[in-house]
Amino acid sequence: MHVARLSLHDFRSYPQLDIELDPGATAFIGRNGQGKTNLVEAIDYLSRLGSHRVASDAPLVRAGAEQALVRAAVVRDGREAIIEVELNPGRANRARINRSQVPRPREILGLVRTVIFSPDDLTLVKGDPSDRRRFLDDLLILRTPRLAGVRADYDRILRQRNSLLKTAGHARRGSSSQESALSTLGVWDSHLVEAGAELLEERLALVEGLRPYVGTAYEAVARGASRDDAHLAYKSSFDLEGATKRDELTTVLLAEIARRRDDELVRGISLVGPHRDELLLRLGDLPLKGYASHGESWSFALALKLASYDLLRADGDDPILILDDVFAELDTERRQQLAELVAGAEQVLVTAAVAADVPQALAGTRFLVAGGEVCRDG
Repeated sequence: MHVARLSLHDFRSYPQLDIELDPGATAFIGRNGQGKTNLVEAIDYLSRLGSHRVASDAPLVRAGAEQALVRAAVVRDGREAIIEVELNPGRANRARINRSQVPRPREILGLVRTVIFSPDDLTLVKGDPSDRRRFLDDLLILRTPRLAGVRADYDRILRQRNSLLKTAGHARRGSSSQESALSTLGVWDSHLVEAGAELLEERLALVEGLRPYVGTAYEAVARGASRDDAHLAYKSSFDLEGATKRDELTTVLLAEIARRRDDELVRGISLVGPHRDELLLRLGDLPLKGYASHGESWSFALALKLASYDLLRADGDDPILILDDVFAELDTERRQQLAELVAGAEQVLVTAAVAADVPQALAGTRFLVAGGEVCRDG
């Protein structure tokens, strides 16, 4: 898979942009603040309908504009498709495939697949559990796009259930309003368990599949490391009692919800479910967070992304790999190691402040980015 053409209209700093891209390695070279990351951000947006830099779409629309457009010609297995998304902050976004509008933007998920690594990905190691849950769910959706609907359903159910817990918890004990809320809550318990068990089953299987790739990737990017040094494990918010399949997980989820009912009513929030789970990361016998050096943390975060890429390739896909301002953080030896690891990808997009930061193994097409202009170098 590779992007052959990228068109932007009022996206970030670009009023209008049209560039052609080649397979293989492409580097965007420019000083900070010139717009090179905006280019790869646009391509990544088509992959997951979200930015790796900001939580909402509003900052993606150029100041003074009402909407933005991202369009890409994507070549996969020799066939080209035009994928585009219209960003409308405060209103529903719209998406098209080959100029035909689809019912919901998430219908395009899976048509463009990217794995992006940037300095912000240190949050995978140093950030909150929600950052690691998001990492898992984003990868799940890349592999199985229909899970975007499952995750959206789960989030919607969770909001509704939390609202009911607050209502029931604040109502006078034994009153008709409390009884009504509790009765309705039982229905939403079932919905939460149905979506939650499916999401939990998929996450458990993903971590199991990702584990060996993380060890191999960490050995490759961390000097002197062994593949046995890096560990990851899924930690549920309660004892799963060995359950891994959806019907088993449904049973233990229902039982835990019943056990925690009084606590949930007092606190007015859902205390059981995959929204409270954690991805545990360790180096040797120690947790990564709080114990690892900056270099170890950086290497582990990079290993997680490289492992994601390798897992997708093992599925029979070859996603677009994006390395956003990565090489400036690495010494010459590790730059070369990383470049050799990824040089065989069908398309690698690199951003760098100076051309010297990009290793020779990724010497391909180069664009110079400055003052809102993107020009092919040579």
